[in-house]
Amino acid sequence: MYKLLKAQREFLEVPHDYTLDVAVYQGGYGSGKTFSGSLLGILLALKFPRIRGLVGAQTYTLVRDTTLQTYFEHLENFGFVRGVDYDWSSSLQTLTFKNGSEILFRHFDEPNKLKSLNLGFVEIEEMSDVPYDTFKMLLSRMRQKVKKDWKGFKYRIFGHTNPEMQRGWVYKTFVENPAPNYRLITAPTTENIYLPEGYCDELKKLYDEQYYNIFVLAQNGVYNNGLVVKDFTNENIRDISYQPDMDLHVSCDFNVDPMCWVLAHKTDDKVFYFDEIAMENTTTAKACDEICRRYPEHKGRIIINGDASGDNRSCTSEYTNYVIIKKRFLHWGYDVDICIKAFNPPIKNRVTAFNSKVRSANGEICLFVDKKCEKLLYNIYNLKYVEGSSKIDIPTYHQIKQSKELKFLSHPFDAASYLVDFYWPIGI
Repeated sequence: MYKLLKAQREFLEVPHDYTLDVAVYQGGYGSGKTFSGSLLGILLALKFPRIRGLVGAQTYTLVRDTTLQTYFEHLENFGFVRGVDYDWSSSLQTLTFKNGSEILFRHFDEPNKLKSLNLGFVEIEEMSDVPYDTFKMLLSRMRQKVKKDWKGFKYRIFGHTNPEMQRGWVYKTFVENPAPNYRLITAPTTENIYLPEGYCDELKKLYDEQYYNIFVLAQNGVYNNGLVVKDFTNENIRDISYQPDMDLHVSCDFNVDPMCWVLAHKTDDKVFYFDEIAMENTTTAKACDEICRRYPEHKGRIIINGDASGDNRSCTSEYTNYVIIKKRFLHWGYDVDICIKAFNPPIKNRVTAFNSKVRSANGEICLFVDKKCEKLLYNIYNLKYVEGSSKIDIPTYHQIKQSKELKFLSHPFDAASYLVDFYWPIGI
């Protein structure tokens, strides 16, 4: 039925005689990671009657919307009929097969709740997002009693993931010092012959070069020494003139201390940050007034972008931040539009969109910053990931007390990236 890719076949087959096989399918976008993991789970359930498997990710949303749906697609492709060949219990979140096998679908946010399970296999979605301690706990659950009719059985833990943006625990465990029964299967997107024609070429246009190497070519490596913004050079810095007849984009991050907004012009494919608002212990209305003070003769529209949470009411006002902004600018006689998303995207989506404008994999530069944007430039040069993770390193209260400048880390970047993600989003 399926004609598997070389990497997928390597992932499914076990080349050693150890009783436990631990494998990770590390691939680029569209390389068949979830397809392969869910296919292996079904094959194990069919081959070994009464086996119990666990499928999970750090969040249940990911399990439900991605992994579980791929299981259902496989079952449909196999011609299996619900109620005849298998059953699905929404209340128990469990697939059961007529041979007695069952597969549990869970999140790993509370790993202690999984400690009572005795399992024959575990599948981990987005393995690099799961803490190492959770992975070690799951290893300890590989102790379901082996049945007499399970010929050739091996306990199996298998995961699938994009390469880590830092050399985290997956890299250290499967690349730097792997055990003999630990396997890393690398699957570049470019090797998937079933993708639409030109798919990888389009990704190369969207992503900066290093991001393309990691998330399309599936290459390991340190990603710009942990900096969030990649490949920003002097070519991205320009003297940008404010244009009173053009639309003025104001993108907002609603932190009170400091409140950080960026001001920009844009074209169809480029963005130009020419000024910023970075005020301590202030209000939304005062930030609006500061813009009106600086640019009293603006003739174009003012378009407000930014944090979607600013559309929620606060406990101190009957109005949302965006209502306050619109009322304030209308009071000063400006034409105002609010252009925000219904909800904030994941941070990694904003980071990817921003970096793709800084410099695409084809070398095209579409994001420019004026030297007046001191706090935004400070973020570009200093905002980093927590070592060994994909989480942005936000300064603690204690660190900010030691160095006041640290309070401006993350907020200006958030403001700037909301704008880019609104107009040039990249799905991940």
